[in-house]
Amino acid sequence: MSAVGFERHDHSHCISQALDAAEARCAVARVQLTPVRRRVLEILLQEHRAMGAYDILSVLTEDGMGSQPPVVYRALDFLVRHGLAHRIERLNAYAACSHPGEAHVPAFLICRECRAVAEAETALEQGRLGAVARAAGFAIERVVVEAEGLCPGCAAETGR
Repeated sequence: MSAVGFERHDHSHCISQALDAAEARCAVARVQLTPVRRRVLEILLQEHRAMGAYDILSVLTEDGMGSQPPVVYRALDFLVRHGLAHRIERLNAYAACSHPGEAHVPAFLICRECRAVAEAETALEQGRLGAVARAAGFAIERVVVEAEGLCPGCAAETGR
């Protein structure tokens, strides 16, 4: 299992690729990636960190794309519903999906200093929780895995 989010990469290329994938996913689903929805996704992709709705709203307001909370909440709801973003429960924030278009169960590595988020893939039936669920005859439908710590950059700054 690898994490996507902390490694060095061509950031402009990953944003472009992700927006193209989002457009394609929406076309297949016959839903519209409106300018506001696209911009919200782009903001999440640019930041590579968890962002609260009001942080996103301030950028949208600067862009002249709306200043009311429902604008951003509707866009975020759409992006989460269509697998283009995830809600980070621990932070009450959102991050762009690193694997759009793929069926996966995300696990999040959250930096407590800079709020960078790396997304790793896991499986519903994997590990001890899966074994306990199978033994109990329980069918897991949704799992949220969020680990908090220090990203490589922040760990290096603190000498850890």
